Amino acid sequence: MSLRISRRTVLRGLGTAVALPWLEAMRPLSAGAADADKLPVRAVFLEVPNGVNMSDWTPDAEGDGFALKPTLEPLAPFRSRMLVLSGLTLDGARAHGDGGGDHARSCAAFLTGAHPKKTYGADIRNGVSVDQFAAAKIGGATRFPSLELGIDRGAQSGNCDSGYSCAYSANLSWRTETAPVAKEVDPAAVFDRLFGSGSNSEQAQARMQRNRGRKSILDFAAEDARQLNGQLGAADRRKLDEYLYAVRDVERRLQGEGGSSTDRKTAVDYPRPQGTPREFDAHVKLLFDLIALAFQTDATRIVTFMYCNEGSNRNYPQIGVNEGHHDLSHHGNDVEKQAKISKIDRFHITLFSHLVEQLNKIQERDQPLLSNCMVMYGAGIGDGNRHNHDDLPIILIGNGGGAIRGGRHLRYPQNTPLTNLYLNMLQVLGAATDKFGDSSGPLDRLG
Repeated sequence: MSLRISRRTVLRGLGTAVALPWLEAMRPLSAGAADADKLPVRAVFLEVPNGVNMSDWTPDAEGDGFALKPTLEPLAPFRSRMLVLSGLTLDGARAHGDGGGDHARSCAAFLTGAHPKKTYGADIRNGVSVDQFAAAKIGGATRFPSLELGIDRGAQSGNCDSGYSCAYSANLSWRTETAPVAKEVDPAAVFDRLFGSGSNSEQAQARMQRNRGRKSILDFAAEDARQLNGQLGAADRRKLDEYLYAVRDVERRLQGEGGSSTDRKTAVDYPRPQGTPREFDAHVKLLFDLIALAFQTDATRIVTFMYCNEGSNRNYPQIGVNEGHHDLSHHGNDVEKQAKISKIDRFHITLFSHLVEQLNKIQERDQPLLSNCMVMYGAGIGDGNRHNHDDLPIILIGNGGGAIRGGRHLRYPQNTPLTNLYLNMLQVLGAATDKFGDSSGPLDRLG
């Protein structure tokens, strides 16, 4: 097939720009060009609140021969691509004379390694987060330097935790020491960002036509899609069809959210309601699928995701846990409460496995997209009852373009900074630095 198209080719229509996944027609003809067109590495940073029940998290054995504890069992299909990292510490989340506020500090420090200023006024001060450090270095290569996503909206001011601003509890991402980046919680808004184009008025017109005419966003780019499809080889046509089906599937689910009795088979015929999904797991999975689409189309290479704001007291009746998460985390070594914390932890990991599965399912050239990702999952608190910030629950999944060798449980010396891991990740992303936060040097044994 002689057709060659740019990696930046999009299918356009009124208020619409549907970026394409990697296709064989994008492969450079010369070996030198192929080297220059090396597939990018992407990174996701995910945080859960309130720590975890570490006894059901940390493997007993180190090295290659470890067995997954119950909380991590849903990730068994990806064990060979996973590192369980024990012994890492977030010193910036410790009190250092500031008293209470471990939840706010753990969230603020999680990606910055900084010790946030204790205030609930306008004079907040933290540090630049690793995602924004990377975005400043490599974000110019994509439509969006980074995406900040989550489940709970959060206030950017007010007293949320023992004298700490709500801005500390509700934001992982910090562009500067004084400017947190608010997360987007509405999957429909993320979808519109990824696939919308043109002026605000053009996007509004397209949205109105979709709603009134019961159309898909793909209908507006149908002519471009037909023309391109006719020029592609069989393998690329199949890949394009699979991709467009995935886009349409997400759109159908968005359109179906909020309907009281709409049959899922006909949900696409109804306009997309405003607001977020009512069900927690549906909300999380939609955002995870949008992350996968964003990476597949190289719309961004950096994402942060917060399950809930730090200190969340959400309950989980869908798994039989009616008590609040934060209340349960202060378990006082009560066995029944610890068991319920483990159920929440496993539920979060089960949802996380959906993201990993999507990244592993998408083929980029001759390998899974997950091979070119680094997906970090964890918390800035170890045991919620102790409010400790050492020996944190941290896992890393993906091969980082070949820089990371999974299938191992690695334990590091006491008080090894979590930010040391960020030095490794920044190096792999192409945003290397000698120092980040309180780092003391990159972690060994990752490769």
